[in-house]
Amino acid sequence: MIGSNIHRDPRHKIIPDYTALAEAARGLRAIGHKVAMTIGSWDLLHIGHVRYLNIAKARGDMLIVGVDTDRAIKLYKGPLRPVVPYEERCEMLSYQTCVDLITPVDDVNDAGKWQYGLIQAVRPDVFVAVQDSYPESQLEEIRRHCGEVVVLPRQAQNTSTTNLVQGAVKKHLDQMYSLLEKRA
Repeated sequence: MIGSNIHRDPRHKIIPDYTALAEAARGLRAIGHKVAMTIGSWDLLHIGHVRYLNIAKARGDMLIVGVDTDRAIKLYKGPLRPVVPYEERCEMLSYQTCVDLITPVDDVNDAGKWQYGLIQAVRPDVFVAVQDSYPESQLEEIRRHCGEVVVLPRQAQNTSTTNLVQGAVKKHLDQMYSLLEKRA
């Protein structure tokens, strides 16, 4: 239909099945494309995340983004995280044009350590990580399942989800304390 405003729902990018992702990656490689992948919590999506995702996308023809589930994040970041529920984090990522496919990452042991199921299934050509996100021993394990591992510096100097949350809480506590002092 000419002039139609029909838009495809970007949430179609969310693919929970690692087998389907692996098949897509094999098909893309068969026609000469490079598959890039990254994983994160993507809690309170901010400028550092978006810069990072765009750089990760530039490393391949397709960018697959793993999203830590709420359960996984609680195991390695504590009971107060995530701030934004898994489904909403996935949807926010689906609106980013640099993100081609999104999948859950829930294979985290009780100590909060990732078990590599996604990269073992997909075997990306490039895995992109943020500096200080993985210890060297874990990067070595990741390298066993990928063609290349690229470690990037953080893309926003002062903006992180932790800093945003702590800053907001501190401002609210300061304001409450100030009000209490006035009443005393």
